[in-house]
Amino acid sequence: MVYRIGVDIGGSFTDFAVLDERDNSIRTLKVLSRPDQPGNEIRTGLSSLQERYHIAPGEVSYFTHGTTVGINSVIQRHGVKLALFTTENFQDVLEVARLKIPHIHDLFSRRPAPLIPRDMVFPIAERTDRNGRILKSVDRDSVVAAVEGALDAGAEGIVVSLLHSYRNGENEARVRDIVAEFAPQLLTSCSAEIWPIIREYERTITATINAYVQPKVISYLESFETALTEMGVSAPPLITKSNGGVMAVQQAKAECVQMILSGTASGVIGASFIAEACDFPKLLSMDIGGTSADVAVIENGEAQYGTGEIIGDFQIHIPSVSVTSVGQGGGSIAWIDDLGVLCVGPDSAGSLPGPVCYQRGGTRPTVTDAFVVCGMIGHGDLGYNAVKVDVDASRRAMADLAGPLGISIEETAENIIQIATSSMYTGVSGLLSRFGIDPREYHFLAFGGAGPMMTCFLAREMNMKGVIVPPTPGVLSALGGLVADLKNDFIQTLFADLTPELSGELRDIAKKLADDAISWLEREHGKGLDYRLSFLSDMRYRGQSFEIEVPLEQNWIEQDDFAAIRSAFDAQHEKLFGHADSTAPVQIISLRLVIASPTPKPRLLQIATGIGRPEPHGNVNCRMDGQSLNVPLYLREKVLAAQVIPGPAIIAQDDTTTCVPPGMQVDVDPFGNLIITPKTN
Repeated sequence: MVYRIGVDIGGSFTDFAVLDERDNSIRTLKVLSRPDQPGNEIRTGLSSLQERYHIAPGEVSYFTHGTTVGINSVIQRHGVKLALFTTENFQDVLEVARLKIPHIHDLFSRRPAPLIPRDMVFPIAERTDRNGRILKSVDRDSVVAAVEGALDAGAEGIVVSLLHSYRNGENEARVRDIVAEFAPQLLTSCSAEIWPIIREYERTITATINAYVQPKVISYLESFETALTEMGVSAPPLITKSNGGVMAVQQAKAECVQMILSGTASGVIGASFIAEACDFPKLLSMDIGGTSADVAVIENGEAQYGTGEIIGDFQIHIPSVSVTSVGQGGGSIAWIDDLGVLCVGPDSAGSLPGPVCYQRGGTRPTVTDAFVVCGMIGHGDLGYNAVKVDVDASRRAMADLAGPLGISIEETAENIIQIATSSMYTGVSGLLSRFGIDPREYHFLAFGGAGPMMTCFLAREMNMKGVIVPPTPGVLSALGGLVADLKNDFIQTLFADLTPELSGELRDIAKKLADDAISWLEREHGKGLDYRLSFLSDMRYRGQSFEIEVPLEQNWIEQDDFAAIRSAFDAQHEKLFGHADSTAPVQIISLRLVIASPTPKPRLLQIATGIGRPEPHGNVNCRMDGQSLNVPLYLREKVLAAQVIPGPAIIAQDDTTTCVPPGMQVDVDPFGNLIITPKTN
């Protein structure tokens, strides 16, 4: 068995990246997604790989998969009906939340309705104190009454989140056991097992999201496993995680929240791999698919990580790649509101029915249709011949908007592109401000099916240094899953002052986390694997209401070097906020450990070198910048290293199309990356 496969299932297309272990070469493929028939895109893709590249399923030694099924369930609120069991007199934890409105400058902003309404919250008679001592064991009758109430109300799952269970989860486990006696059909999530963090709301909402998507995720993963088995793939599948790693399917079924950002994280990991391999020091990854545009900061080949990412209307508090959704995607639908204003998104046509030009039943024009009408795409089949572009259908659909607006079809299409660009501009500007980034120092790394198509227009408006389009941008998320390491996170709350008295406890906790991490790796993936352990701590000055993440050296903990730990915290505080107080007492709230075991990485191959400008495949009529232009069309596979392509230009390839507007030019680096920058003359 010689092939390693990474798969990313998006809203419109399912992407495949295949690594041949014999020569480290990469093959790629796109097929249409089938949200109506989960697993069918896997069957179609594996059959196409065999037909196109002669890759037999039985030759697959490694299979990873990234998916958006979890996050889509939360965003669309299509999860299951849940009941919450919590400590008596604390039933309002989800209602009260943090008493913050989502947008503080919007007078009409409202807090979202909780995923579990107040009438589905049931009290449990029990009590654990803040030190983890059980003051009152679980009252069995109160659990039985809660189960009966939940069943009568139609609950399909249970979340158990009791006070201070991050210190001691014994009472939560007892509640789960009693639920299993009376309602074994209900999936039960215990907050202390999902992610045992301090603060009741944060722990409860994280466990709630896990339970909310769990039945749908389990059903999806089972369909996925069945498809692989039927196709003859014997390699146990792995699922990409929100933290940029991969995990086994059984862990994914139990800890669904860990894969909530699965597909999104895969793209960032793929972008980080390209950044490190090709030595791009400062990047903003720009992943534009059929539904959304997602951006992340990558410096020196390292993605930024954090907690508290927004999923739909809610924050989750697990470690994850820091990704911000900043706009629409290629499938975003254009429409006219009640005031006669042209709008784009947030609704997307997805893959069914898809953009009108896909000829799959779509009737409402999308951003992709706008690019078709403007002549920038549609000069060949899309997605490895998965889609034949119907230009006339896009024009007919665009006419439905152009008529009421009183402008031409082409003007309407260009306005749609400008509105989508403006939406992304607003989101990216906020991200730049938050991270203190000078756009003149950063390139966009454009990928996803629509990334190379749209990003140059945004880069011009933002005065970015330029845009980089990797060799296979349409399937970079699949490549990200393929190169992701085996990875898991472990945490324990301390909530203690950083003083020498903590030395023994801190060492013991660090050892326990390390033992748990190594046991997980050996249990899930076998013994003898290389791994690295990384410690981090959530720390604050005493009296602050928030913590910051501080990387710690393992030897600092083992040698009780509290001065080094304190110095690292002060330095991180200074970096983030511009000041530090070396005399103020410091608290360590929790200690975290990340274990990562490296997986084989492909070797990026350099392409042949040419000179001057490549020979165009032909010329096409396009509308760009309000002008009708005759633009050269290039085929990506014919473009050589060191060649230069002045804009305007169109560069077509199997998995996407790169649009280069006037005022920009393309330089091709030794690895075949397109480096698109403003013209210097």
